[in-house]
Amino acid sequence: MQRVCGLTRTTLLQRPQRSLSVRSQCRSLRLQARAEYLDSSAATINTEKYSMGADKYTTIKNPTATLSNGQKIPLFGLGTWRGEAGQVENAIEMALRAGYRHIDCAAAYGNEDAVGEAFSSIFKEGKVTRKDVWITSKLNNPDHGRVREACQQTIKDLKAEYLDLYLMHWPLTGNKGKTVEPPIKDTWQEMEKLVDDGLVKSIGISNFSCKKIDTLLSYARIKPVAVQVEVHPYFRNQKLVDHCKAKNIHVTAYSPMGTPPSSAMFKDYQPPLVMNDPVVKELAEKYKKNVGQICIKWGLQHGTSVIPKATSEDHVVGNADVFDWEISSEDFEKLSTLKHQMRMLDGRIWDFSPEKPYHDISDFWDGEVPESNLELERKQIGM
Repeated sequence: MQRVCGLTRTTLLQRPQRSLSVRSQCRSLRLQARAEYLDSSAATINTEKYSMGADKYTTIKNPTATLSNGQKIPLFGLGTWRGEAGQVENAIEMALRAGYRHIDCAAAYGNEDAVGEAFSSIFKEGKVTRKDVWITSKLNNPDHGRVREACQQTIKDLKAEYLDLYLMHWPLTGNKGKTVEPPIKDTWQEMEKLVDDGLVKSIGISNFSCKKIDTLLSYARIKPVAVQVEVHPYFRNQKLVDHCKAKNIHVTAYSPMGTPPSSAMFKDYQPPLVMNDPVVKELAEKYKKNVGQICIKWGLQHGTSVIPKATSEDHVVGNADVFDWEISSEDFEKLSTLKHQMRMLDGRIWDFSPEKPYHDISDFWDGEVPESNLELERKQIGM
């Protein structure tokens, strides 16, 4: 059985909701990826410009998108994937003091209790309240058969009272056989009940293909208001973004800076990183911004909300410096036509095989996979 960062695929699928995140099992790989990230971006950040005291609050211009159910989601937020206890609390407290009002969480990240401690600490100070913050979380793969219990546990861990948005994290559960069990339809119907009962205000999906979205829409009583997927200049995901726009489904872009730490997910392969792209670096110099800010701004102008992860103060505050300037149409086109396209999170961690509902990454994404991913898959399985 293949292993990812010291964990078997089975362990990844079956670990309990509050177990340690994969990140805590992959410290050496994380440090390597973090070094790559700092090398490509931190050198251009003026840390003095973004310094703020721990007890200070500020505000930022943070536009919202109106979802199909009338709820308004802030277009800029903080991601918490791979955020370790201790680190993630500090990041969230810094973010909320710096004006962030959108925090993205997930049970699979294994840190929601730590995130909840940060919320509790900030809310007690009284300057930011629960109603001021948009909180998204996600249903873990092994919990499709216990949707209500999983959601209630997440709310308890986050000390959140309710969720603004609850997403189905992946359209799979880890079972063997020809079809996903329990069926995605059953899981969605249980999520609809969460809205009925006031546990969540909105529901949506994550890591779905256009085909899977259409299948869900064919039976959904409550339509998904949002889909969270990978989007950045090295994987524009344009077909899905356009498809969701036509269906009035908001798109949140995870990994808007190309997910440098996720390069560790590829076995014996170091994919190109968008923040090292010459065009991105050229524009960072032109606009007197860092490469991360260029990618974040591109995502916003691309029509999505963005949830970059950050843990240091300069990155937390610096990432939010994207609202008082624009990328010109000419430069936006340069970023929107970069030749290299590749999913950094293509689902390979789920060990697709003929014994499971999805045989390979192309099967899982219904063909919505760049050739670079398929070529790498063929090489790694010796085809």
